[in-house]
Order: sequence, then structure tokens, then C-alpha cells
Amino acid sequence: MNALLWIAQLILAVTFLVTGLGKLFAYDRLIGLVQLRLKAPPGISPSVAALIGIFEIAGAIGVVLPLSLTPAGLAQGHLLIRLAATGLGLIMVGAGIYHLRRNESAAPSVAVFLLALLVVYERWPR
Repeated sequence: MNALLWIAQLILAVTFLVTGLGKLFAYDRLIGLVQLRLKAPPGISPSVAALIGIFEIAGAIGVVLPLSLTPAGLAQGHLLIRLAATGLGLIMVGAGIYHLRRNESAAPSVAVFLLALLVVYERWPR
């Protein structure tokens, strides 16, 4: 189960690293693609997108940070991994609400939220 859990964490990390870097460094191009496809304004400012991108990158790093690199007090029970996965899950709740308000599908946000929830649950000390 531990190997599958690390795969789930890697999927979360890659997903949020790519989307976070896109929001941070390629916002104009990303918004151009969204407007071309949906023919609607993005509904999010560049500064808010950059802030979300920073949080996504931080969460992506935290969810795969090796246990040996975490501070001694946080190493007990994968606390940093659980906190990072919780933060990423909360970002997905916000993303789901954002997409539902725009009459778009929230299914990808829900799927990634459930993956983050799995990581939090399975990394919880028993």
C-alpha cells in the first residue's frame, strides 16, 4: 500500500507543480487558451492566479518531501505530507466552486480532491 500511496503523492505533486508553474509563469497564454475554448473571461486576476500558483507549488513540494528532510518535530506521522495534501485538497474545493459558478465541469477538481483526501487519510497515524 505504501508504494501506491507514493504514486498518488507523485501524481498530486506533478499535477500541482505543472498547474502552479502555468499560473505563475504562463498566465497570459493559459488565459488565452481558456478564452479561446470557452469564449468567456477568466474571472480571476493575474495576482490571484500567481498566489494560487505559489500555494500549488508549495503543496506539490510538501506532498513529496522526503521524511528525512522534514524538521524533527514534523517528521512524526508524516505531518508535513498531511498538511500539504490538506492544503491541496482545499485548493481543489475552491477550484470546484469556481468551475461550478462558471457552469463548467468540476469533475477534475473533485477527482484531485479525492486523491488528496486519500493521501491525508492513509498518512494519518494509527
